[in-house]
Amino acid sequence: MAMEYGQEYGPEYGRGHGPAHGPHGVSRHPAGTGDRRHRPPAGLRAPFEARSLGEFAYVLLSLPLSVLVFTFAVTAVSLGAGLLVTFLGVPVLAAALAGCRGFGALERARARGLLGLEVAAPEPLRARKRGVLAWTGAVLKSGASWRALLYAVLHLPWAVFSFTVAVAVWTTGWAMLTYPLWFWVFPTYAGQDGLQLYGDTTHRIYLDNPFEITVTALVGLLFALAAPWIVRGLTTVDRLLVHGLLGPSRLVTRVVELESDRGVVVDTAAADLRRIERDLHDGAQARLVGLAMDLGLAKEKLREDPKAAARMVDEAHDEVKTVLQELRDLARGIHPAVLTDRGLDAALSSVASRCTVPVRVDVDLTERPAPAIEGIAYFTVSELLQNISKHSHARSAAVEVWRTENRLMLQVADDGVGGADAAAGSGLAGLAERLDAVDGILVVDSPAGGPTRVTAELPWRSDRLG
Repeated sequence: MAMEYGQEYGPEYGRGHGPAHGPHGVSRHPAGTGDRRHRPPAGLRAPFEARSLGEFAYVLLSLPLSVLVFTFAVTAVSLGAGLLVTFLGVPVLAAALAGCRGFGALERARARGLLGLEVAAPEPLRARKRGVLAWTGAVLKSGASWRALLYAVLHLPWAVFSFTVAVAVWTTGWAMLTYPLWFWVFPTYAGQDGLQLYGDTTHRIYLDNPFEITVTALVGLLFALAAPWIVRGLTTVDRLLVHGLLGPSRLVTRVVELESDRGVVVDTAAADLRRIERDLHDGAQARLVGLAMDLGLAKEKLREDPKAAARMVDEAHDEVKTVLQELRDLARGIHPAVLTDRGLDAALSSVASRCTVPVRVDVDLTERPAPAIEGIAYFTVSELLQNISKHSHARSAAVEVWRTENRLMLQVADDGVGGADAAAGSGLAGLAERLDAVDGILVVDSPAGGPTRVTAELPWRSDRLG
């Protein structure tokens, strides 16, 4: 598989370094870091940030929407349940669930717009036939429908609580913070010295002198600064509810992922079969056909010209050796015998010896992984080394293999020109898809000018491969 160089890859994922570590010598700070030093702290900016205002707007809208949907859900479901003794109960109940699904779509859109929360739509309805009865059965059988109903019921009490807390904290904070600007309203229009803090039949306390007004404003400032963080904590529960009840279930997500990965595996297997067929047709098969013709001619000349026949037999013998070598190479490309017999260490040393640059191989494994994973690891390293031979212009390379808990780690590094990009549709993209089909990960660090470090992470024993 050809893998082109010439673009830049993502962060380093080297041995002893996780994805969070940046490439060597590359700063993780963005270009605007210097300007951010002059910005106010996050605690002071929070009340005025778009995120905080969006979260507060989300909490404000939650109460009326939840009251509306709760009323609809409880009324419709109760009506449907009461009519189950007749033929009308089932379609009414299905309509109620469909309405809850529609509200779920609205909630996902609201969470996306105000909370920045991306939640995929749940699995669509799967009706085997067309018609009202098939649609009704699909709605009632869908787990997403019942989760949407559960959300409509559970969200109302939480919406009431979060609305009360958010509005109380937010309004109290800003009212107290701005008290120095409007305290004059009380002596002018209310007939009292200021905001009443305490009062009974014999004694009253008003916030009316400069010290008390200042303390009130400072307390209001604390409330105003804390309000966005309190609201953010409240919306965390909303995020969990939307993600857990209105998104796709884990089982369905896993099924979709497996279906996608199965397609990748099938396509890869079909491409490999086509490659093997092409190699056999254009290589060994063509040589064997020519060899048969040469042996036929040698047989005809055996009596007339024994010397010419002997030369033709010698040439056929050489051709047989060539065909055998091609067949060995083809068999090695399917699954090398050395991998089965001796494991990754010997197999990778063998493939490294055929690389055009010196390759250091370090395999640190005390036991062998699953055979399927071992084969994928071998072909991953083989393709990466082939890439180094064709495109990297490197002077040396290194292959490291080790185990981290229940993961098999591979790393292939070279000192070539770098600048590769799997996102550009190169062979690395196909390699990443193959690894993803077995819950693997491919991470590449290849800045322009090099060096290049490609790390593959595979499950020690993949659930998808048994």
